[in-house]
Amino acid sequence: MTTIDALVKQLMANVKSYLPDSDVDLIKKAYDFSAKSHEGQFRRSKKPYITHPLEVAIILSEWERAVETIVAGILHDVVEDTGVTKDQLVELFGLTIADFVEGVTKLNKLEFSSREEAQVENYRRMFLAMAEDYKIIIIKLADRLHNLRTLQFMPPKKQKAIARETLDIYAPLAHRLGMGSIKWEFEDLSFRYLYPEKFQELKDQIEMTRKEREAYVNERVKDMNGLFKKAKLQVDISGRPKHLYSIFKKLDKKKSSINEIYDLLGFRLIADTVEDCYHALGVIHSKYKPVSERFK
Repeated sequence: MTTIDALVKQLMANVKSYLPDSDVDLIKKAYDFSAKSHEGQFRRSKKPYITHPLEVAIILSEWERAVETIVAGILHDVVEDTGVTKDQLVELFGLTIADFVEGVTKLNKLEFSSREEAQVENYRRMFLAMAEDYKIIIIKLADRLHNLRTLQFMPPKKQKAIARETLDIYAPLAHRLGMGSIKWEFEDLSFRYLYPEKFQELKDQIEMTRKEREAYVNERVKDMNGLFKKAKLQVDISGRPKHLYSIFKKLDKKKSSINEIYDLLGFRLIADTVEDCYHALGVIHSKYKPVSERFK
């Protein structure tokens, strides 16, 4: 099975899990059209260019986006990088999808030249204003995410420019849209290319890998849910390991060492009332001893 075949299979499996057959057929049609349009084009990785739109569509399908968004993700580069016109897209896929593709194309042409905070904020507002539908932003975030994941194939100068732009523009946008996990991935991947030595040093200092930390978090969540059940408390609990960039910022701000950072893992508890919040805190402290000087 080729790389392309494997990507198509993954995309189809994803969309079939939540979209009707008619939508899946439209996605297949969009793939066939995009593959033909990008035929003969290659990425810097030497892979056929169609692998990029497919990866973008897979990311969108993992977010369980609507069919129009996924189709536009597959087609997002055909107007900019091939001879396809918007009129052709309207005829084949409808005005909404054609507008989404056109919107992404316009965003691709934006240039961010200043790092002054006020100007960066203006760029973010301009970015949002140019996207007439928030789904265009979603497609662009998926596009940027895959480009970041494959940034190793770009020249070093380009790597740093893309990473800086991602930290300044795309990570805050993901945060505004409530896409926390995407924001964290943007930040960690950008951190890796902007400050490679600091990234590696911090990565080496943290003994547990991210997967191990995630497994530890899941175990603690399970334990705490058991405690709350026994105490007949209705509490919504979630947890996550802190990502590397947030740890780096904390170390840099406090000018401290990794040994002085206590919150490499984070948990959030939501209860119905203030009384239940304090009751839940007491239940947790009955098993896990608080560090008094760190308790707020």
